[in-house]
Amino acid sequence: MRIRALLAAGLVAMPCAARAHGFGQRYDLPLPLWLYLTGAGLTVALSFGLLALWRRDDASPAYQGDYARLVLRRIPGAHAIAAILRLLVLALYILVIVAGFTGAQNPVKNIAPAMVWAIWWVGMAYVSALVGDLWALVNPLDTVARAVQRLFPHWRAPLPWPAWLDSWPATVLFFCFIWMELNWEGSEQPASLALAMLLYSVLAWTGMALFGRTVWLRHAEVFNVVFGLLARFAPNTIRDGAWYVRPYAAGLLTRQPVRPARLLLVMLMLASVSFDGMMETQAWYDIVDAVLAISPGALGWITTAALLLLPALFLLVFLLFCALIARCGASTSQPALPLARVAGHFVLTLVPIAIAYHFAHYLSFLAMAGQYLIPLASDPLGLGWDLFGTTLYFIRLGLVDAKAVWYVSLFAIVAGHVAAVWLAHVCALRLFGSRSAALRSQYPMLALMIAYTLLSLWIIAQPIVGG
Repeated sequence: MRIRALLAAGLVAMPCAARAHGFGQRYDLPLPLWLYLTGAGLTVALSFGLLALWRRDDASPAYQGDYARLVLRRIPGAHAIAAILRLLVLALYILVIVAGFTGAQNPVKNIAPAMVWAIWWVGMAYVSALVGDLWALVNPLDTVARAVQRLFPHWRAPLPWPAWLDSWPATVLFFCFIWMELNWEGSEQPASLALAMLLYSVLAWTGMALFGRTVWLRHAEVFNVVFGLLARFAPNTIRDGAWYVRPYAAGLLTRQPVRPARLLLVMLMLASVSFDGMMETQAWYDIVDAVLAISPGALGWITTAALLLLPALFLLVFLLFCALIARCGASTSQPALPLARVAGHFVLTLVPIAIAYHFAHYLSFLAMAGQYLIPLASDPLGLGWDLFGTTLYFIRLGLVDAKAVWYVSLFAIVAGHVAAVWLAHVCALRLFGSRSAALRSQYPMLALMIAYTLLSLWIIAQPIVGG
């Protein structure tokens, strides 16, 4: 993403463009890369072997729970805390838009780019996955809609939500968002970002007025849907004002298959962050150079084409392995399950992988951009202010160096794949008629998990390690 290079370039004068991780150095591994890849693959395989010995009644189809345990039936001061958080985030949301329109248009002197791409997009994803669905609580679009709803309590949405539309608006809008992140020239321009935020807000509020606030949030408010999916991995969940805890990833177990729109959304989430990483590899640079040698100025088209093709490839591979899962799980007493049902049940097992890669890929960017907020807090519009005396704060580019990112990435990606293997194992035990059929069905999924573990680590390694 260009904004990461701009943030790094704004700190130090460099003779060449900074890579997206923002490292000024590479890290030479103490062992060859292939040994790390082999160890990671064997760890994922070993986790499957241990799960094969796991015998729990709560993994059977008869078990209707989701591992959640009640902590507090009523959270003290919940309404007051929620109201304060909503108002704070709404004020910050307004500040970002005002800063985008009226502040300095230098991306490193305006709070909008760092706040949108680092603190909100990357940081909120971390919080959603590791803590809980904070966005559902503080969403400023929902805050405004709630206020309008109180002002006009008798207003009723005039249109019902078409069943055929399902969650396709959120899926389409997410593709538009990742295209903007990776390929839009205005992604680092404060005014362009502010205009995009304003237009999206108007779209959301119009949709809420026509179809209802909760309906629009559930089906079309893309970030409510995306952060909600990530939050199903988290250990905390709020239901009817009560606080429950559960093991990480348990919320991704589903009794009903995911519908096609959500399935494609998960594919987009997985493919987009993988593609962002691929854009930092030498292989991608070679492809771009070859195409630009033939057609100068085609970089935008190359990226757009790749953003279309990679999710399609991920979907094709996933469906192929789901077909193998259905075939391997079939027996004389139970014919092969329909492909749509298998894919709908197993697609959420890929969410921990998307989370792990998101965590690994954006760690250094978040650490760098987070430091930027210290001087920007004193001068959010880039107008020469020094409200808190932090304008001259020294940014440490090496706060999270390549070595730290490599080992954090290694742990995160392996842990994410192990969580995915566990989810797939429980899903198979609930979906197939016998334990032996469930284990057979998981051989293709295990192969897919190992292959993607190796691919993910290879992509992460390219801009970090030598050899």
